[in-house]
Order: sequence, then C-alpha cells, then structure tokens
Amino acid sequence: MSDVNGHCDPRFARVHDALAASIAAGKEVGASLYVNIDGEDVIDVWGGWRDKEHSAPWSEKTVVNVFSATKTVTSLAVLMLADRGQIDLFAPVSRYWPEFAQNGKEKAEVRHLISHTVGLPAWEPPFSLAAAMDVEAATARLASQAPWWEPGTRGSYHASSFGHLNGELVRRVTGRSLSQFIAEEIVKPLDADFYLGLSDADFDKVATVYPAEEEGRPVAATAPSSASSEDDLAVERAISARTRLGSFSGQKRDPLALFNSPEWRRAEFGGSSGHANARGLGRIMTALSHDGMSRGVKLLSPETISLIFREQFRGVDSYYMKPVRWGIGYALAPLEKKERGPLPFMRPGKRTCYWYGTGGSLSIADVERRITFTYAMNQCQSGRHSLNGLYYDTFYDCL
Repeated sequence: MSDVNGHCDPRFARVHDALAASIAAGKEVGASLYVNIDGEDVIDVWGGWRDKEHSAPWSEKTVVNVFSATKTVTSLAVLMLADRGQIDLFAPVSRYWPEFAQNGKEKAEVRHLISHTVGLPAWEPPFSLAAAMDVEAATARLASQAPWWEPGTRGSYHASSFGHLNGELVRRVTGRSLSQFIAEEIVKPLDADFYLGLSDADFDKVATVYPAEEEGRPVAATAPSSASSEDDLAVERAISARTRLGSFSGQKRDPLALFNSPEWRRAEFGGSSGHANARGLGRIMTALSHDGMSRGVKLLSPETISLIFREQFRGVDSYYMKPVRWGIGYALAPLEKKERGPLPFMRPGKRTCYWYGTGGSLSIADVERRITFTYAMNQCQSGRHSLNGLYYDTFYDCL
C-alpha cells in the first residue's frame, strides 16, 4: 500500500487507508485530505506523486488547480467585506459598481452576484478563453449585458463568469485585486497554501493535473432540438446550452495542455484558477465552521455566517439540470434526504455549505457539527469513478 504522510487521528484511520489504497491502485496519482473538527486538525494527510511519471512525490507544500473550489474562497472574500460593513449584501451591485446598472440590472443585488442568481451565467456567445483572459474587457462586457432572467428569480451556475463578477466587486470596494485581497487578508494570516495567480517562482510546487477520461473530448453544447410547451424544463435546457456556448468552461480544447500551461497558472480567475492543497483550502473554510475563527484569526462573525444559509434558490439549476439549493455564496446541502444534485453523496444538513471543483476537489463547511472537509487531487475523476464521495462517506461513517 502506498505511503501517505501527515497526521490522522486513529478514529479516522479508515479515511487514511482509503486514500492510501486509491494511490496504490493507481486511481489517484497524488492527493491531499484535510478535516478539522471544532478547531482541531484530525486529518491532514497527503501522498502519491505530482506526475504520472513519478518523478516528484506529492509533498506537504504541493498545490494543484482546484478549479471551481476556488469559488469558495472568493465568496469568503465578499462575505468578509460584508462583515466589515464595506458591502451590504442586500444593496444593488451598482452602489459599488455603477456601470453594472445597465440593461435591466439596476436592482440586481450583491447577494444575487454571489448566489448564481443574477442572470449572467455566461457571456453572450460566441465567447472564448482568450477573451476571458482580457479580464478588464470581459468584465465590462458582463456589466453591459442584459440578464438572462430577472435577477433573483432563477438559479443557474455561473461557472465561468463568477470570478470576473465578484473579483470586480472586490476591486471596486477595496481598490485591490481579488488575488491581492485574498493573499493579504486570508492566505497570509492563516498561512494557507492557496494561490490565485501563481508566480513563475511557485510553479515548482504545482502538481500536473490530469483530466478524467470522460473529459478528454468535451462535447460542444447545442440548443435543445425540441423545446416545446410539453417540456417542463425547456427554459432550463435552453439556458444550459446557451451558457456553455458563452463560457470558457464548456468549450472544446485539450484540458491536459491548457490547465498545466503557464498562462492558466498565472490567471486570476476567482471562479476557477485557484491552486491549493487540502490543508490550504481547509484552513480557509474552517473560518465558516468554527464561528468565523481559524488558527486564532477572526475572519467573520457568526451573524455573517448565518447569512450564508438564507436560501436564495431551490430547484433545478439550469446549468446542471439537477436540483441545487443556493445560499449566499455557497451551495447548501439537502435538508431531508440525499438528492441527485452535483454531489449526490452529500448528506442532509441544515447548516452545511459547500462547493467543489472539476474532477473532484471538495470544500465543505458543516457548520452545525463544526466540521471542515477538504480534498485536492491531480487525477480528475467523474461519475462513478469519483473518489471524493468515497472519502466523504468513509469519514462520516467514522463519526
């Protein structure tokens, strides 16, 4: 069985063993897992390799692209500004970003912006990754765009646009870029391994990320062929197709080349280009599950944490065509029973918020039980091959 380094409380030895077995079997290349309960690190382990050639071991400081788990840190940044009174979550976005009040978005509120309900799930197609890399121009384009629905009335995951929208909000309020705010106000105080925009000097810490086999050849989105009045989800299907055509997250490309490129590693997309390990994400998310505190640093008040659980949307999310509950800044766990949502293994919880990244990275705060659970890996998985649910279930079965 493969060596796994770090610390694991004996109560959760089965989690350690599950990770070790996955690495030994070649299901994982390299990975890290972290769990904090009530301020105590009970699991902080890592193992495997940074590459399939086994030329460099996955070390304590290895980081990897965690894709959309980046959004959990971006949302925290916005919530911190709300906690400090610099942002009112229920105020119009245009109070802080005047140009946003165009084409029917005058009443769109900050809470809509971080809850995937603002109506800008993508750019009007056609759109490209190259266009997204020009962050200033791409963001201005979103500000001038008409919403695809009345803000606050529908939920649809803002896969590619989330980082541009909320990064600009942070910049308008603080005068600092989102990456600068996160580095100075979150990462440095918590000594967390999280980077939004890697410097070339940090490239030697990064694990090569490998796409899941099913993701090697993305299928181009197409409009539904028979959206009729008899199709109860016709509107959702149309939004889903339109979103993929206007997102850099849904386009054909070579993911192995793209997500390991210097350009992607340097990108400061607050929705997708963050690089971290499980401990880095975990130290950040512990602020949500531990009364706003992590490592003795106060980031939020309990009152602001409670706002996360104000449900903004419940129903079929148009991007996923699956049920999602959106709170303020995070998805919320199902209330009564498991659902066939983005993470079907997610157990019910009245005060559990989460999000995840392409391929399996996890960032979960179980506030009711004061648990933080995070996971980062470099071999992406999908569908029945996903390992994140295995580790999650193994941990909760140990409680």
